[in-house]
Amino acid sequence: MRKAPPRRTNKKSLPAPRARTITTRSAAQTIAAAKDLASGFKGDEVVFLIGELGAGKTVFTKGLAAGLGLKNIHRVCSPTFTIMNVYPARVPVYHFDLYRLGRAAEVRELGFEDFVGEGIVVVEWAERMADAYPAIEVRIEVGPDERRTITIRNGRNRKLQLKNRAKEKNY
Repeated sequence: MRKAPPRRTNKKSLPAPRARTITTRSAAQTIAAAKDLASGFKGDEVVFLIGELGAGKTVFTKGLAAGLGLKNIHRVCSPTFTIMNVYPARVPVYHFDLYRLGRAAEVRELGFEDFVGEGIVVVEWAERMADAYPAIEVRIEVGPDERRTITIRNGRNRKLQLKNRAKEKNY
């Protein structure tokens, strides 16, 4: 009795997301790390920021905006009450904050997807989203002496473009 040949499928299995870890010891170093990351962006990336209150999500966003050419990063502030801020850079930066949104339905109603592909979309408190979304995930953890451990993981179907100097680098 002959064995049947293995079935062929056109589906490719998705690789597990790769992660990069960066350690920073100041706000300036966190900005520099984010600036390095953003310098490799094409202009349509989605970035999810995850971390406790005061972890440095908005500071990281300042670095992303700087890496995209925003001249005055002091314009970048947390959109906790406005829900979204827009910064004019090489491409627009749409900065969302989900902290005040309680239900998954409120997040869906926000419609951040309308801005995907129109520029860089940055979402603080992205862990509040119920739906999975292909995004670059940036997790910021606070350690002793103001140290930040920043783990950057590419989302499914998205290529994470880190410059070599930002890969697993301690600033």
